[in-house]
Amino acid sequence: MTLRFALLGAGRIGHVHAKAVTSNPDAELVAVADAFPEAAQKLIDTYGGEIRSIDDIARANDIDAVLICTPTNTHADLIEKFARVGKAIFCEKPIDLSVDRVKSCLQVVAQENATLMIGFNRRFDPHFLALKAAIDEGRIGNIEMINIISRDPGAPPADYIKVSGGIFKDMSIHDFDMARFLLGEEIDTVIASASVLVDPEIGILGDYDSANVILTTASGKQCSISNSRRASYGYDQRIEVHGSLGMVSAENQREFGIEIATVDGYTKPPLFDFFMTRYLAAYAAEIAAFIACLSENTPATPSGDDGLKALQIAEATLLSVREARAVKTSEVI
Repeated sequence: MTLRFALLGAGRIGHVHAKAVTSNPDAELVAVADAFPEAAQKLIDTYGGEIRSIDDIARANDIDAVLICTPTNTHADLIEKFARVGKAIFCEKPIDLSVDRVKSCLQVVAQENATLMIGFNRRFDPHFLALKAAIDEGRIGNIEMINIISRDPGAPPADYIKVSGGIFKDMSIHDFDMARFLLGEEIDTVIASASVLVDPEIGILGDYDSANVILTTASGKQCSISNSRRASYGYDQRIEVHGSLGMVSAENQREFGIEIATVDGYTKPPLFDFFMTRYLAAYAAEIAAFIACLSENTPATPSGDDGLKALQIAEATLLSVREARAVKTSEVI
């Protein structure tokens, strides 16, 4: 059975998902909706389909699922709209910037028995999946501590910062999800410190660009996260998991995995410098997983609840920074 998709939002992540859908033999891109018709037409010229309005897509009988790649402030409304008309839904993170709004949205999803998957693409990165497999196989024993380093090559523009929800809901939220995914336990306590070291304008807008976070579970397992909006050497994405029997790590990725040795020393090619190139395989794999869950009628994961829990950790982190104290996640539930 070929699953028929509509894409909502023809921006850069929309192009990534359109490529993933049209490259999958079990899927077809039927329609594209975007507030800017020229953007939708550009995507259609490359990947096919036709321009339709969101309302037309909701009424359509020839569309099984939607991919929501629109601005964050539209996500919850669109999830509810398509849940009510029986379409399966894939939505980029976050569902919303408000915990209460996410909860009300997920109530609609549950009432309609809708399928909802949230786009935490790093769960599908082949390197991180290999790391998770080593953990699940017991090769490093019981997890004790995790270190996640996630640093962007540069800060986004001010216009994006204004609507992003801040570094914890926009950037760190991926790491919060990975922490839960790898630890296999819920986060109990958050303690964080954040500064403005990269761009003073970010501080003026009420956000931070440099942060360290320690997450602790009820059993005492810890995950430390280092985030920065500046990494002059490329897109820095590393994970190290320490266990009772050893350690497993996933290192930074490069376009070419070579090393050159000369009299001047050892050199390697530069790191990827953009999330869409670093995580290209992960984006394709997550769409393949969404298609598989629909074809096989299995639960979608990451779920809406995963999206909610990551957002709650982000809220607790922000509270920890503002009040300079350890915060229980139960305070923001």
